Amino acid sequence: MIVGLTGGIGSGKTTVAKMFQQLGIAIFVADTEAKKLMENSAEIHQELIGLFGKEVIDENGLPNRKLIAGKVFKDKQLLEKLNQIIHPRVADYFQKWKKKQNTPYIIYEAAIIFEKKLQDRFDYTIIVTAPKEVKIQRVVQRDQISKEEVADRMKNQWSDNKKIKLADFQIENKDLELTKKNVLQLHKHLLSLVNA
Repeated sequence: MIVGLTGGIGSGKTTVAKMFQQLGIAIFVADTEAKKLMENSAEIHQELIGLFGKEVIDENGLPNRKLIAGKVFKDKQLLEKLNQIIHPRVADYFQKWKKKQNTPYIIYEAAIIFEKKLQDRFDYTIIVTAPKEVKIQRVVQRDQISKEEVADRMKNQWSDNKKIKLADFQIENKDLELTKKNVLQLHKHLLSLVNA
């Protein structure tokens, strides 16, 4: 069984994913795998140069993520082109990865499951939510960027309310202890669905 886990920037979906991991569930973090592919694939480097110019690869031979982020968050078409380079490769890698897992179910964590209409690829979907102010605070601390920059990134994502309507389950992630309890409850429920 494959469960999609999503949530807006700063919702804490990675934190929630780690809680499932501690319960023995295999987690595929699409962003992390995308980063690895971007760093290690010469083919992707060539396509990035084609899209952003030579300065996109830094002196260490790695993609300049800050430069890419600065450009794509302001330009939806550029973001779309970047996604067309990265997403199909992540999807291919996931297919190979999933065959090697042997946990009762697996979780695929990605930020834009609903925006990309990918929910049909999963048996169930979970949305992680948090109040807007909490999200902004988390991202400011994590990425050392301004509240305005966080707000800009949020504009590119759907609202929680829009996603909640599409998700099978919701976990509100404000209070960590409560979040842990909710994850455990949902884990038990998912196990019962696997065994049904």
